[in-house]
Amino acid sequence: MYTLIMLIATGCYSGYLPKAPGTWGSLAGLLLFLLLQPLDLLPYLTVVLVLFIAGTLAAGEAEKILDNRDPGVVVIDEIVGMLITMSGVPLTPLTLLLGFILFRFFDIAKPFPVNFFDQRFHGGLGIMLDDMVEGLYSLAVLQILVRFVL
Repeated sequence: MYTLIMLIATGCYSGYLPKAPGTWGSLAGLLLFLLLQPLDLLPYLTVVLVLFIAGTLAAGEAEKILDNRDPGVVVIDEIVGMLITMSGVPLTPLTLLLGFILFRFFDIAKPFPVNFFDQRFHGGLGIMLDDMVEGLYSLAVLQILVRFVL
């Protein structure tokens, strides 16, 4: 069970890649998006919801296994955040790049209420929630860009 928990929590161990695990996790999220992109929106969002639930459970257990609050190697939150960012977005090199940049920006900047979730919630849910909000911010900006600018 330990192996499955760590496999999910670390995004197939992408969180162990050197330097900037959140960036590697975000890239893993983009790769997963490429695999899921052919799905219609409802099945796509169902996969995202299942990953959110599994990620919440795995991230909470990984904290206990590693004896560390919100360990950097846990990147399932970035993966799901990127999938939220790319929801319903057409697949082009530009949207992939913009989605990645926007999500990384919000992940680093942590504007309100992201910082609220980051500071007030703990365990697996705390790890996941701030990245979900970052994903929603990124999704909103990316959808505006796709509809009115690109």
